[in-house]
Amino acid sequence: MDSRKDIDRLAITIVALVSLIWGLQQVFVKAVASDMSPVLQIALRSGIAAVLLTLVMLWRKESLINRNTFKPGIIAGLLFSLEFFFVGEGLRHTTASHMVVFMYTAPIFVAFCLHFTVKSEQLKPLQWLGIIVAFVGISLTFLLREAESGTASAPNMLWGDLLAIFGAISWAATTVLVRKSSLASAPATQTLWYQLIVSFVVIFIVAIVTGQTQYSLTPSVMGNLVFQGIIVTFASYLIWFWLLRQYSASQLGVFTFMTPMFGIGFGVWILDEPLEMSFIYGAILVMLGIVLVNGHKRIASGIKLVLRKPVS
Repeated sequence: MDSRKDIDRLAITIVALVSLIWGLQQVFVKAVASDMSPVLQIALRSGIAAVLLTLVMLWRKESLINRNTFKPGIIAGLLFSLEFFFVGEGLRHTTASHMVVFMYTAPIFVAFCLHFTVKSEQLKPLQWLGIIVAFVGISLTFLLREAESGTASAPNMLWGDLLAIFGAISWAATTVLVRKSSLASAPATQTLWYQLIVSFVVIFIVAIVTGQTQYSLTPSVMGNLVFQGIIVTFASYLIWFWLLRQYSASQLGVFTFMTPMFGIGFGVWILDEPLEMSFIYGAILVMLGIVLVNGHKRIASGIKLVLRKPVS
């Protein structure tokens, strides 16, 4: 029997805080990109979080490596590395606002993939509608791109947006792997540990090979690494996994649509990023699609209640 609770006021408050933190992460990476490349930032934050998580797991006397989870854990780590490599490279070409919206199309790709691979995860009509709406939103953003003065050139921004989509697909692939492998029954800390360790090694090597290891250790860079490594990659992920153990995952997923909203707001406010009308329209449709895919059960229940309500 599923012991997870329906979402309550405490959970909504925590999810809102976590979404705010996740919405800030791309913005802060972009903000100090001139002093440290996004790829190097992401490698170092994974390393910081990996050290902290290792200490926590040792303190709890949890296993770092398990024979049954080692292979899928390494694969999950490689996919996690690929995801954040795309994020780091994408932020060199596109805005943080674009990055956070396109990255959060991942639930769309997860739902679509599970439909064909897991019988119990067949898509419902509202979810299909959500996928179509999100796809239309992405298409609008790409096809109706308005090149405005002071922004990155259209081809560069287009490439950055495509990398964000690739990052979302990699994130979705990681989620599906965890769902269908022995990692599904493994402690969340162990799954996260694999991802952090592998991503630190892989992305750091990529930073060296691509010549992205130069940096200026300014106070902003140091503060950003503390925020990214401790608050984002370590604390917020553990809090999110705690929420998933306590509350309904589908209900929690609905509220994560706040992350791209926060990301857009902070991008405009902190980085003074412009918003093209094509992106605004596309982002609205993408977020609507995410809500339909993640919250289809609650939406369907609400529609049934309205239809059953007698007309006075």
